[in-house]
Amino acid sequence: MARFGIRGKNILGIPKPTLDKMARTLGKNHELALKLWDSGFHEARLLAALMDEPDKVTPAQMEKWVKDFDSWDICDGVCGHLFDRVPAAYRKVFQWSRRKREYEKRAAFSLIAWIKAHDKKAPDKVFLSFLPVIRRAARDERNFVKKAVNWALRQIGKRNRFLNRKAIQEAKRIQAMDSPSARWIAADALRELAGYPVRN
Repeated sequence: MARFGIRGKNILGIPKPTLDKMARTLGKNHELALKLWDSGFHEARLLAALMDEPDKVTPAQMEKWVKDFDSWDICDGVCGHLFDRVPAAYRKVFQWSRRKREYEKRAAFSLIAWIKAHDKKAPDKVFLSFLPVIRRAARDERNFVKKAVNWALRQIGKRNRFLNRKAIQEAKRIQAMDSPSARWIAADALRELAGYPVRN
């Protein structure tokens, strides 16, 4: 796990497929999810994200949990299995994108990527509103932030033809910034989006 940059506290080494199976067996349970999270164990927190009920998650809970993020897989797992389905997620993108702590800030861009993947009804204007957030964070040189910023930009560009054009335009603006991180984000995004076969 350390080879993949997973260095959180209290790691037991339980494989993700095992946690997926446990979650299916146990079913959704908000109260149990809260207790699992409070245990502090890495895998228990991943299981909590799989088991929690989005309609019962409050903004206060989101704030409590995001402050506990200590690895990219916890960040992305919670955002992709739970937080992106919570109505407050869209507001949290803007709030968390201004945070100082690495994984809190990453969470904003992980949310963008997962919202694109899971919210099929979100209008284009939602993703257009995220582009300035991406541009503002493009100068952040921290590895787990810049990779998530890049991921968010690429995901927006895969949504449809219109957003593909807008993401490419944004990538070109980012490319012009005087920042190694921004140039890397833009170059990687342009390499994928310029030839991406968007179907709608």
